[in-house]
Amino acid sequence: MMEKSEGTLSPFVYWAQTDSVATLKVDLKSVKDPHLRIKEETVEFSANGVGAQGLKRYSFALHLSAAIDPDKCSLKVTDRQVDLTLCKTKKAWWPRLTAKPQKPAWLKIDFDKWKSEEDFDEDETRDIRRDFPEIYDKLQKEELGYRRESAKKIYLAIYNLLQFIGFSYVLIVMYIRHYKSGAESMEGTYEAVGPAMKFIQLMQFLEVLHPMFGYTKGSALTPFLQVTGRAIILFVMIEAEPRMQTKPVVFYLFLVWSMIEVVRYPYYITQLYNMENSILTWLRYTIWVPLYPLGFLCEGVVIIRDIPYYEETNRFSISMPNKWNFSFYLPTVMRIYLLFLCVPMMYFMMSHMYRTRVKKLGPKSWIRKYN
Repeated sequence: MMEKSEGTLSPFVYWAQTDSVATLKVDLKSVKDPHLRIKEETVEFSANGVGAQGLKRYSFALHLSAAIDPDKCSLKVTDRQVDLTLCKTKKAWWPRLTAKPQKPAWLKIDFDKWKSEEDFDEDETRDIRRDFPEIYDKLQKEELGYRRESAKKIYLAIYNLLQFIGFSYVLIVMYIRHYKSGAESMEGTYEAVGPAMKFIQLMQFLEVLHPMFGYTKGSALTPFLQVTGRAIILFVMIEAEPRMQTKPVVFYLFLVWSMIEVVRYPYYITQLYNMENSILTWLRYTIWVPLYPLGFLCEGVVIIRDIPYYEETNRFSISMPNKWNFSFYLPTVMRIYLLFLCVPMMYFMMSHMYRTRVKKLGPKSWIRKYN
């Protein structure tokens, strides 16, 4: 590496890489008289510009950790910065930019560019965070002293943790009440945990937005159907009809919902941080087998019990004549759902869960085989 004379100023330089190129972003504005010298393993740069010390002459030299092709390297000067593209002679991810482990204080890692599309292959996008997580973690720890997480991952971790806490609270309160009072506690289930269940149920509508904004993979249709269906049962069938709130079926419905979710949300957290727990994974893709049919059964019982109540009160129904020239009779809609839509909806959700289970665990994972 070129020796620097005393008093020479160096600009901040931010580097990133793909498997075929390394990029340098020189933090200099209004650059004039740039001089660049590139050899197989060295890069030397100097220019007049506005840097951390104001308008002065800045320079730096780097002895690279691997060889580059000087003929294919490029320099781009803009009003805000200088961009260097160094083409590697061999495709590989470098563990560091410089040959020596000790890097200068002015050399930083440009983490925002670690995920980038190669200029020479428009069809392939590489991400070191996925393909080479150990290298990325090592570089980030060397640069920052800790593993920096994206805001998206932090948000999803907090969301899943809060939902897990919410459903755990519902289960714990129901268990304590049932332990103390037995079956008599069922009548007051909604009064005890209804507010918490309503809050976490409303929060679940965020899961419809997550795939729409790219926070999670998959379609928004499945969470929309599941979350909306639960919301109708909770807010229309139970919250809006006080006589339903004291029925034992509410206890069993909340029990089924909560048992599903206290497994699902911890599983999502482990997936965010690439931690694999075989027991939790197996439960996530197996516990729905008995609980989903039980959940649909409880929801069906709630609807059946509510039909005479809504026939009596006509709540949420619209009678003619009215200015819209439109009528809506909720008990009829409830009967149509039970007769024609309940079973197809259950089939759709069960089929979706079965496909995800086969993809994750395989088609022959229902029974463990021992040799």
